Amino acid sequence: MSRALPVFYDCLNCPSYCCTYPRIRVNKRDVRRLAKHFGVSETTALRRYTKKGQERGERVLRHRPDEVFGSACMFLDLETRLCTIHPARPEICRGHPGRPTCGYYTFLMTERRDQGDPELVVRAYNVPGEWPELEAGDLKE
Repeated sequence: MSRALPVFYDCLNCPSYCCTYPRIRVNKRDVRRLAKHFGVSETTALRRYTKKGQERGERVLRHRPDEVFGSACMFLDLETRLCTIHPARPEICRGHPGRPTCGYYTFLMTERRDQGDPELVVRAYNVPGEWPELEAGDLKE
C-alpha cells in the first residue's frame, strides 16, 4: 500500500495576510533581535520599529500604507509580499502559519480536512535549507 504524499502549504501562496494584522505584538527579546539586526540600540529599535498597542504595556510593529489591504507591517516588501527581516522577525511571526491566528492557513486546513485531502504540511516562506528533502526531490511515494 502506497502512502499518499502530504500537500505542502507554502506561504508564498498567500498575499501576506499575517503581515496586515493591526496588532503584530513584539516582546523585549524581539526588540533586542531587531536592534541587533539593524545595528542600533534597543531604545532606538523600540522607537523606530514599534508603537504602543491597545493593551497596557503592549508594543506592536509599526505599519505603512499597503494598496492590497490598506496597511501592512513596515517590514513587508510590498512588491514580493515577503518579509524583509525574516531572520530577525518577531516571535509571533516565527509561529506562523501553524498557530490558529493565521486565518488563511486555518481556512486551507479546514477545506483540506472537509474534502478528505491528504495531510497539509507547512513550508513557510520557502527559506533555502528549511526543507532539504524537498530541494533534493527526496519525497517519493
